[in-house]
Amino acid sequence: MATITFKGTPTRTSGTLPAPGTEAPDFRLTDEKLQDKGLGDFAGKKKILNIVPSLDTGVCAASARKFDKEMAKRPQAVCLTISRDLPFAATRFCKTEGVSNVVTLSDLRDRSFGRDYGCEILEGPFAGLLSRALVVLDEENRVIHCEQVPEISQEPDYARALRALG
Repeated sequence: MATITFKGTPTRTSGTLPAPGTEAPDFRLTDEKLQDKGLGDFAGKKKILNIVPSLDTGVCAASARKFDKEMAKRPQAVCLTISRDLPFAATRFCKTEGVSNVVTLSDLRDRSFGRDYGCEILEGPFAGLLSRALVVLDEENRVIHCEQVPEISQEPDYARALRALG
């Protein structure tokens, strides 16, 4: 388990992020068309998994906008913004914010992503949501960088993730 904070109050997650050098667990997440997606749907691309509690928060929205700008410059890569938001809410966010270069995915169906990636928040006001984290994968889905953001209200280290992406 990882311990993170929410406004300074400690809270636990369901585990730890996959370690660099390991193969990332596959997943079944839901896209804006209510279709299931897994790692195979993004084969041959480097990936940033931008894991967020909810796009309806300022910091999560900021990270989606930041990666939207960066992915426009990187056609060899894809950014998957993953939350437990309903796909309809994520689609509305993208349309409202003009975000078109990231893929939003939801862990709404079987909720295994949060458990498999060790980022489900177990207690406190955000219990049941995903923690703020980044996992960068190479084309073969090996973890090349990960960051569990220690304070939910902080933004991740974009520069390190983008350097890892190449």
